[in-house]
Amino acid sequence: MRFHILSLPHTQTTKEYTLCAYTMKVIKLCTMLKSLGHEVFLYGGSENEAPCDEFISCISKEQLICLFPDNNWKKDFFAIEWNSRLPYWLLMNANITHELSKRINPKDFICLTMGNSQKVVADAFPANIAVETGIGYTGVCTKFKIFESYAWQHYVYGLMKQEDGLFYDTVIPNSYDPNDFVFSDKKDNYFLYIGRIIQRKGVQIASEVCKKLNARLIVAGQGMIANKNNIITSKEISINGEYIGTVNTKERAELMSKARAVFCPTQYIGPFEGVSVEAMMCGTPVITTDFGCFTETIKDGLTGYRCRTFGEFLWAAKNADTLNYKNIRDYAISHFSLNTIRWRYHDYFVQLYDLWGKGWYSEDYDPKYKRDLGGFL
Repeated sequence: MRFHILSLPHTQTTKEYTLCAYTMKVIKLCTMLKSLGHEVFLYGGSENEAPCDEFISCISKEQLICLFPDNNWKKDFFAIEWNSRLPYWLLMNANITHELSKRINPKDFICLTMGNSQKVVADAFPANIAVETGIGYTGVCTKFKIFESYAWQHYVYGLMKQEDGLFYDTVIPNSYDPNDFVFSDKKDNYFLYIGRIIQRKGVQIASEVCKKLNARLIVAGQGMIANKNNIITSKEISINGEYIGTVNTKERAELMSKARAVFCPTQYIGPFEGVSVEAMMCGTPVITTDFGCFTETIKDGLTGYRCRTFGEFLWAAKNADTLNYKNIRDYAISHFSLNTIRWRYHDYFVQLYDLWGKGWYSEDYDPKYKRDLGGFL
C-alpha cells in the first residue's frame, strides 16, 4: 500500500521536537508502515529523521522562522493554533496539495495528523481515502478516524452528538520505541512530573503531595517563567519543586527510569497522555487521575495507581515502590511498543483497502494483531 503522511508546520520530523506529541506520532507512523513494507511519502518541514521512501519539504526553515518569530518553544509552549486560515497552515497546505498532486495514485491513502487544519488537502483528492491517524483533538473532519483511546472517541462523539457507532472508526493507542527508554529496578529518592506546566495537567497536585510527604519533586517541561527560592512560576500557577527545564530523549529516559513514580494527574479528559506510557516503558509506576485515557492505559495496582482524592494520591506515592518494575515494563512493551501497534495499523488499513473491493461484506478477514498477539490483549 502507498501512504501520503502530512506533518505539521511548526516542527521538524526529528527527535529534537520530542515535546510535540503529534510530530512524534508522524515519525512513528512512518517507522511502522515502512517496517511492514509499505511505500511512504512524508510531507513536512525542511529536516527529517523519519524513515520514508521520499521526504517532501513543504516549508523551509527560513519560512518557519518568519511564521513563528521569537518562539522559544523549549521554554514556552509551541506557538501553533489549529486554524487552517492562519498563514502557516495556508502556506503548508497549499504546498502539500501541489506536491501531492504530482505523486498520488488511485488507492493511495492520505494520512492527516491534525484533522480540520489539513482538511483542505483531503478535499482536493476526493477519490482517495483520507484517514485521521491519531486523533487526540476535537476538530475531526474525515469519514475514517483513528482515535488514541476509547475515552476520547466517545468524548468526541458526544461533542458531535453522534449517538450511533461508526463501523470504520477505530481506536489504536500511541506507540513507543522501547529502545528510547531505559529500564531500571533501582530507583532514586525523587518523584517526577514531566509535561506542560499548567494547572489542568495537575502539576500542583504533584507539588502538594510531595510537600506533604516531605519528598523531593523534580519538574520538567514547557511553560516556566521564573525560578526563585525553589518556587516554580508558570503563566498559571506557582508550585514547589526543582525545575530543570525541558529535556531531550536521553535525559527523559534517565529521569523516568530512576524516579520512584511519575505523576500524571491530568484534570481534563485526557486523550492519551503519553508521558504515562513513557514512564511505564522505563518500569516506573505512574500516579494518575481516574478518568479519560487512564482507565484504559493504567492498570490500577499493577502499573501504577489511579486516584480521585488527595488521600488516594498520598497513598499512591507512599506505596509506589511496592509495585513490580519489570512487570510494568513488560506490560508497556506488550501493549504500546512499535512492534505491537504496527499490526493494529496494518489490520485497519487492510480493511480500508478492501473498500475498493467487497467492502464491509468482505469475508477475507485474518487479523495479524489479534492472531499473533492475542495473549497480550
